[in-house]
Amino acid sequence: MTGNHKDKSITRRRALAVTGGTVAAGGLAVAGYQAAFADTATATAEEATTASASASQSSGCMVLMSSVTEGPYYLDGALVRKDITEGKSGVPLTLRLTVVDATDGCTPVKGAAVEIWHCDAWGYYSGYTTANPGGSAPAESEDGSTADDDTYLRGYQIAGANGVVKFETIFPGWYTPRTCHIHLKVHTGGQKEDGTYEGGKVNYTGQLFFDDTIAEEIFTLEPYSKHSGSYTTLDDDMVYDGGGASSGLLTLEAVHKKDPSKGYKGFLTVAVDPDAENTGAGSGGGGTPPGDAPSGAPGGTPSASASS
Repeated sequence: MTGNHKDKSITRRRALAVTGGTVAAGGLAVAGYQAAFADTATATAEEATTASASASQSSGCMVLMSSVTEGPYYLDGALVRKDITEGKSGVPLTLRLTVVDATDGCTPVKGAAVEIWHCDAWGYYSGYTTANPGGSAPAESEDGSTADDDTYLRGYQIAGANGVVKFETIFPGWYTPRTCHIHLKVHTGGQKEDGTYEGGKVNYTGQLFFDDTIAEEIFTLEPYSKHSGSYTTLDDDMVYDGGGASSGLLTLEAVHKKDPSKGYKGFLTVAVDPDAENTGAGSGGGGTPPGDAPSGAPGGTPSASASS
């Protein structure tokens, strides 16, 4: 099944994505939704909201998030920064992720370093800009941006006392044979050094996913529409297992309901075991695009001067 359909009916999966309800998926309570996207004036107020949400879940903490493969496009040395776009064009996406300890009543994990990376609007990853995304797409170099080919759409944020991190990015595109997704890792025990995050261990490796109807609507817009071909839906993806929030399905909120080009806010609570270590081997396929995907990472480490 490809993503060419325009069925606007509300499916169970879409209901999970829009409302944040994840009972069947073993995920978030409504309080977690309110805490994750509350627009608070101060950090103190935000921490109080999160603490309230955690308390409400303490008697029935969510299941651990499902770990999956890191995929073929991971690079060491991502920069600690909130805005990872580097001028890449696309529909704006604000990600707000809350890291909680699933072994301790879903209490926030202070100091957790969340690392994300994803492709651009045409399906290209930094560090691998010659890899064919499948279908028909312009060359990555034709996008007109000044983005660094080794660092764009990659970055870390470090959680405060409320366990929350926030990223400013763009809605990812797609590549064959994968559905639209964002990769992430949760690290603990390390520290910021030379503009990146060093030491510690990886507690969780996963991927974030998007409701099909929203993704397909965005892919009709510029610059996404310049990449044509068969889009893989959630049901046909090799990694997403249908578990809703516990499998990485984001809750999405439109900035402007009648104009998707204005962007989305996406949130998820990521439940981890801070004592565990995850190698990134995970389960499911990595999703390597067809064609001339490079076998090795680019040389060098991203410059700390590019962090923000």
